[in-house]
Amino acid sequence: MKNIPAQPVKMIKWFHDFSWSGKLSAAVILAILLLAVFAPGLSIHPHNTSTGAPLQPPGGKHLLGTDELGVDLWAQICYGARVSLLVGLGTAFLAALGGGLVGIIAGYLGGWPDKFIMRLIDIMIVLPDFPLLIVLAAFLGPSLLNIIVVLALFSWVFPARITRSQVLALKEQSYIKSAETYGAGAWYLMWKHFLPEVFPLVAVNMIRLTGRAIVSEAGLSFLGLGDPTSKSWGLIIHHATSFKGIYFTDFWKWWLLYPWLALTMMVTALAFMSRELERIADPRLGGRRFSVH
Repeated sequence: MKNIPAQPVKMIKWFHDFSWSGKLSAAVILAILLLAVFAPGLSIHPHNTSTGAPLQPPGGKHLLGTDELGVDLWAQICYGARVSLLVGLGTAFLAALGGGLVGIIAGYLGGWPDKFIMRLIDIMIVLPDFPLLIVLAAFLGPSLLNIIVVLALFSWVFPARITRSQVLALKEQSYIKSAETYGAGAWYLMWKHFLPEVFPLVAVNMIRLTGRAIVSEAGLSFLGLGDPTSKSWGLIIHHATSFKGIYFTDFWKWWLLYPWLALTMMVTALAFMSRELERIADPRLGGRRFSVH
């Protein structure tokens, strides 16, 4: 019988060790990922064309009803999952990549580069990020790429601090000292030793950053600063709350409630998943450290 690869076995074991909240969060995240990937097949109606009566309640051909233009709400939520995940994952990847490299450089080099980077991080932390996000988003224009770049500019500090603290401890290890004695350069140490060690914690932080970015994008879209063609969950909520008398009618029961539920479930699941993986990745939290080797 063929041997089963070690990496899938490890992943299955991690999932088995999850708490009930971690398993439920994983199921929710997987369901929303499938919703985004198979959106064309799961929604029989287009997400940007009127296919029914305006403000039609759930039922019949429209599972979750329609908006004020008669556009199917279920189709909008399916395609909105794509937008929210694109913004969340794109922001998390850019922030983790940039912040991770900055943190490794600061921790390993020390001296004035470390001091300069830490002062910059301190400034970024105390700045009120969401008002600045609003200003930059309004200045750069409403596009998904601009939103991802702006969110990444305010998110890199978190992985940078994590990687720096890890590198400060790792560079004092005997095997790092031995590698330096035998002529190992800075880039070799960063690629072969530091990056594999800090990757698990950075990956966990990426999950947290994904949820944060999804909420920020929804907030910008709610304020009318998102991409007007994206049909993200935040933009659906923006259109619903902009409708006069929405709270004095029954329209909010489907037009506002369902995208809010989708957004809340996704962000909550990401938060619980991040906490669950952090427990495993960080031994100080009582879990077992996992490795990418």
